[in-house]
Amino acid sequence: MQQSPRAGREGDVLAVVSQSGPTVSFFDAATDRHIGTTDILAEPHELCFDPTQRLLWCTTTYRSGYYHENGGRRTELTVIDPDTRRIVEVVDLAPEHGPHGLALDSARRRLYVSVEGSADRPGGVVVIDTETRRPLGRIDTDAPGPHWFAIDPAGRTGYATNKEAPFVSVVDLERGTLTAKVEVPGSEGLAVSADGAHAFVAAPYGSFSATAREREERPAAGIRVIDARTASVVDTLPTQNVVLPVHLTSTGKLLVGEVRMEPDPVSRLGRHAPGRLTVFCADTRKQLGALEVGLCPLTIASSPDGRIAYVACVASSTVEIVDLDTLRGLARLDIARLGEPGAHGLAYIPRPA
Repeated sequence: MQQSPRAGREGDVLAVVSQSGPTVSFFDAATDRHIGTTDILAEPHELCFDPTQRLLWCTTTYRSGYYHENGGRRTELTVIDPDTRRIVEVVDLAPEHGPHGLALDSARRRLYVSVEGSADRPGGVVVIDTETRRPLGRIDTDAPGPHWFAIDPAGRTGYATNKEAPFVSVVDLERGTLTAKVEVPGSEGLAVSADGAHAFVAAPYGSFSATAREREERPAAGIRVIDARTASVVDTLPTQNVVLPVHLTSTGKLLVGEVRMEPDPVSRLGRHAPGRLTVFCADTRKQLGALEVGLCPLTIASSPDGRIAYVACVASSTVEIVDLDTLRGLARLDIARLGEPGAHGLAYIPRPA
């Protein structure tokens, strides 16, 4: 008999951002019991757990609102001790602003943070020393709004997706330079294969304010597969709807969150319908299955063994917990029930050794 995917998770913790809270909530990964909440600056977005320093990093991106509709960009990162759930430090990146994407190179003790551009400089990636928690430098991406950022396992190449810019920025992390622009029609989430040979990028950009005609003229939604050697798109994995988050598990499953909208007589934007978690095999690029999740999936994480997926859905403010062996839902965390609407960033935190 196969062991339950919940087995052996005692002491592990799932951290969940509430964008509108603004908080980071902590849950027992074995029982889903809420074990604490940390209040932080508005508006938190993404999380990244550093197992070497045993610290949790959180980007705070805007003073209010969201991309294109915000009350000003923030400049801070919040550093949290996940065991005591206390804030260790607030790192101010000013004059850099709009920090969002996080990627960790624990071997080199580097944290990469994507930041938005301004009138006098393009967007880029700030490099932080995780021991001193201080910036070491910046890499330009030549686009105004780099949002998600990912690195290859060797820590040599980084990829920044750009919402409106028609390319993915490829950067040399050792030299600190932009080396290529891969043509895609605006892009969202991304992940890099375990061997570093391919990047999987959600495109096109998820603009829900477009007119019906503009939506009809947009390129088909899917995952663009980028060959790292040639810095070019070599394949597209089709999806039924626009994709925002992309995540690759330790077992090679590519998880994508499709956002579904349906007509609304009141709003031109329409209204959210249940989203869809679609699963591909990263090696074969074949679809393995799909299941319905909450409204507007925005972030995806997984357990270290790759058996459980966590899907944060911002519009329903829920986190769907999915058994990836059977593609069935195990549970749903209702973040709004805690009084913390807007589920966003996620991090799985193994218990201390």
